[in-house]
Amino acid sequence: MSLEAREDLDPVETTEWLESLESVVDREGEERARYLLTRLADRLRRDGTQAPFSVTTPHRNTIPVHREAPMPGDLFMERRIRSLIRYNAIAQVIRNNRANPGLGGHIASFMSAATLYDVGFNHFFRAPNGDFEGDLVYIQGHVAPGVYSRAYLEGRLTETQMDKYRQEVDGDGLSSYPHPWLMPDFWQFPTVSMGLGPIQAIYQAHVMKYLHSREMKDMHDRKIWCFMGDGECDEPESLGAIHLASREKLDNLIFVVNCNLQRLDGPVRGNSRIMDELEGVFRGAGWNVLKVVWGRLWDPLFEKDKKGILQKRMDEAVDGEYQNYKANGGAYTREHFFGKYPETAELVKDLSDEDIWKLNRGGHDPFKVYAAYHQAVNNANGRPTVILAHTVKGYGMGSGDGEAANEAHQVKSMEYEALRTFRDRFGIPLSDEQLKDVPYYKPEDDSPEMKYMHLQRERLGGYLPWRRSDFESLPIPSLEDKTFASQTGGSKGREVSTTMAFVRVLNGLVKDKKIGKQVVPIVPDEARTFGMEGMFRQLGIYTSEGQKYEPVDKGQIMFYREDKKGQILEEGISEAGAMSAWIAAATSYSNHNLPLVPFYVYYSMFGFQRIGDLAWAAGDLQARGFLVGGTAGRTTLNGEGLQHQDGHSHLQASTIPNCRSYDPTYAHEVAVILQDGLKRMFTDKENCFYYLTVMNENYEQPELETVPAEDIVKGMYLLRETKGDKARLQLLGSGTILREVEAAAEMLSDEWGVGADIWSVTSFNELRREALGLEREAFLNPDAEPAKPHVTKCLTGREGPVVASTDYMRLFADQVRAWVPSDYYVLGTDGFGRSDTREKLRHFFEVDRYFVTLAALKALADRGELDRKVVGEAIAKYGIDPAKPNPLVV
Repeated sequence: MSLEAREDLDPVETTEWLESLESVVDREGEERARYLLTRLADRLRRDGTQAPFSVTTPHRNTIPVHREAPMPGDLFMERRIRSLIRYNAIAQVIRNNRANPGLGGHIASFMSAATLYDVGFNHFFRAPNGDFEGDLVYIQGHVAPGVYSRAYLEGRLTETQMDKYRQEVDGDGLSSYPHPWLMPDFWQFPTVSMGLGPIQAIYQAHVMKYLHSREMKDMHDRKIWCFMGDGECDEPESLGAIHLASREKLDNLIFVVNCNLQRLDGPVRGNSRIMDELEGVFRGAGWNVLKVVWGRLWDPLFEKDKKGILQKRMDEAVDGEYQNYKANGGAYTREHFFGKYPETAELVKDLSDEDIWKLNRGGHDPFKVYAAYHQAVNNANGRPTVILAHTVKGYGMGSGDGEAANEAHQVKSMEYEALRTFRDRFGIPLSDEQLKDVPYYKPEDDSPEMKYMHLQRERLGGYLPWRRSDFESLPIPSLEDKTFASQTGGSKGREVSTTMAFVRVLNGLVKDKKIGKQVVPIVPDEARTFGMEGMFRQLGIYTSEGQKYEPVDKGQIMFYREDKKGQILEEGISEAGAMSAWIAAATSYSNHNLPLVPFYVYYSMFGFQRIGDLAWAAGDLQARGFLVGGTAGRTTLNGEGLQHQDGHSHLQASTIPNCRSYDPTYAHEVAVILQDGLKRMFTDKENCFYYLTVMNENYEQPELETVPAEDIVKGMYLLRETKGDKARLQLLGSGTILREVEAAAEMLSDEWGVGADIWSVTSFNELRREALGLEREAFLNPDAEPAKPHVTKCLTGREGPVVASTDYMRLFADQVRAWVPSDYYVLGTDGFGRSDTREKLRHFFEVDRYFVTLAALKALADRGELDRKVVGEAIAKYGIDPAKPNPLVV
């Protein structure tokens, strides 16, 4: 039973307690009152009695009227500008869909959020100015028309551009949603994949604190504003990392949740209140929570509500009802909301139905929104802040055209009568005749509205959104530098893994005097797995509070060291969190004018498969850095089994156009790829990022007379040749299976008299990408001599069929089939993984040296270069069971 429902057994005593509390608040302040209440609760708990607890508060504004910061500026002018922005946003979507039916676009989301953005743009969102790099604003994807509308009024976009909304192919249109790749000087963050904005904003704030603590960049009082929807909070990424924000004291972070109570198809929480739910979640996670529930037109009613019945009614109503009140008008609201109790009906007896309908929600009241924003930016308690703003989806569109309707999200147009109503409501100076064509409306440049708008942005440093697309190049060490040269000369009899080769290069880079501080190693929680624990003591693990304890392994050489100036970001068991931190670091060149070189190292199976949407966003963001998939391949991580073994990450990497991916086998390949990647991204400024797979299998690294760096980067080079007098063929391999290919080549030579050219394929993806580009060029230039792809050049003039073997699905190597100038056979690891030894796994998946040899003999027999009986002899010789389980069969 709630406290409110219990009978007060001693009203006089209750009154005395309440009067005592009021006296403390009045005379000594709120802090003293909270202290006394905390002591009372502690006293109760001492005897085992639990004090009353709630993570939610009544359904009303957090900031009382008497504590609201007064709103500056010309309020009439701001409403005028906001109305024009609303109208032009509607006009943009309607005009483009009239000209191009089905083009799409969204109106209702921005209509609900217009005031939330307008107050921010007029008073809070600061642009880069001098050594102040500005605030970062994550804008909801579905409100893009509203942002374009503001930019149009500011003169940043033309009417022609406005009329090319969602028409991007010709290069001068406007993106459907925020896409930095397509509008690199305008949009800062891609946010329309819902949930990705919030988690990226959290880790952006985290990396900003990291850079400030390491004294690499003074962040001043820069804020990160993340706008999101209440329905968007159902995405795990939206709320999955909010605990980090409070733990790391990210008081530079402000979430603004547009609580219009509707998802894409219907209510977010029809049977309850989403604002209550979110308040509890954020307060429980340690955030400051500011609710902006009711607008100032409700204030007189609250003043008259002496018994608290209005508040009781508000706390009873659920979101499905609140949606109905706005959709059905004032008379309906009078009957179904106020009419439930005589006291609430009495409160509105002097109000007309229209007056009741106009009772505004907090998110549409600039006074209430300003007060919340003001308190959020002046937060000095070391905690992030979330503002929950109550709004109406489709606000201003009219009940028949989407306002508070379930179908509001899909509305792309408005009927003429609804447009007239909208025009009249918001004072748009267009005649009935003009309105039929839905023209844009922009006042003259010297009008009061335009002068005011430009002045407000001038005071805030300039226009937003805005993105920096260039940066100062970094001095990357050459391949001959000791950082890389130490890995290109072979291991001289020692057995080491490519993972260790990578770690040694990374160690060299962090010690580099020119770029070492800008290298950012990132791990989820597997540094020891990848042999990176030596960096703990050397570099330290970043934490906002330093290390308050003595680590249990303090006596060891490589003890666990946390440090406020630590260089390593260890993000715990959260691949999404680590990837978001990597994205923040990989885009630091744009957001902070400070290029960073991030290396995110993880189990390859837990990369693109888990964070594919974030990786796609990284491509959109033009991120620069390295993703390093450790223990890669289906058979190298032998004991871990089905959910750990990766046979497809390179295929997933290939889906991202600006992700360059490599599967090296040897240390010299790792060194060449890393050096080339650093040069391409940070000297040549190519808009790409790298995915590199490394293995934990130890073997001797070969020494080559000349490291074929150019061919390694292109994706394929001749490693060596074996002799044979009966036939000859070409063997391709990558990753750990290349060594099985090499062993097979020896068997073919020694046991079957077959010679082979052995090719190390560092990237089937890059071979295919180059070949597709050349094929297109030849297609569009039929009179020119077509250039040959690298894979074709390598194999042209070479004898025999081609057999490729990898630790990935057959499709990985099969993707270059069209450009292989001979018969082509592919082995791969299709199917689920297994736990067993590497030898047994490679035999199970039919990619070990015996199956490579068998495939080679069959390829030669198919061409008539060997007797077919040789294939049967090989099956018998190697004990291959034709009835063995098929790894493809589930």
